[in-house]
Amino acid sequence: MQFRLHPNESRPQNRSYTTFMHDRLAPDVRGLEAEAYQQNGYFTVRQARAHGVSSELLRHHVRQGRFERIRRGLYRVRGFPTAANDDMREKWMAVGSDDAVLSHESALAILDLSDNIPDVVHLLVPRRKRGLRKPAAVVIHTRPDDEQVAIVWREGLPVTAPARTIIDVLGELQPEQAQMAVTQALQRGLVTENQLRAEASRKGRQHLLNSVLFGVSA
Repeated sequence: MQFRLHPNESRPQNRSYTTFMHDRLAPDVRGLEAEAYQQNGYFTVRQARAHGVSSELLRHHVRQGRFERIRRGLYRVRGFPTAANDDMREKWMAVGSDDAVLSHESALAILDLSDNIPDVVHLLVPRRKRGLRKPAAVVIHTRPDDEQVAIVWREGLPVTAPARTIIDVLGELQPEQAQMAVTQALQRGLVTENQLRAEASRKGRQHLLNSVLFGVSA
């Protein structure tokens, strides 16, 4: 999946050893835990295998209380402190952190541009992945396979950049909510009006943005 980092953003370092075949590695449970600590305690079966940790060894550590199984293919270091966005992180990792990015109302919430906590998690994936298995309470949005998506990282989570996030949700928010999101984004320097207009033009939503901007300036 091609992600284009938003200006002044850098992707958190990933210590995964995915370049090695798992069957060539001696089990590196401590290395797996170190990687999980960078992900709020979570790790996937794929990451475990990259550290030479087999499914049998995973089940052993679950029985011993070292790890806990969250859902199919997703585990967590037992006792790791919970965080506000754990539900979003779980669903993002379950769908596939290499392919998905948080978007729409989920991105709006993480960017702190909305007072509403969405009851579902919105994820953006390439169209070739539209048939993937998704957890309950997840809404999948698709984009062209060759589109480069501008993203920012918040609390170790990739979200669509502010301008795209706002334009994506304009037709789904109440007018006052849309105006609040635009006002806060402009005041905090997350976007400029020109960036919003360019994104609205790209997605054919100029009329929606004009309506919101009129309300902001009124």
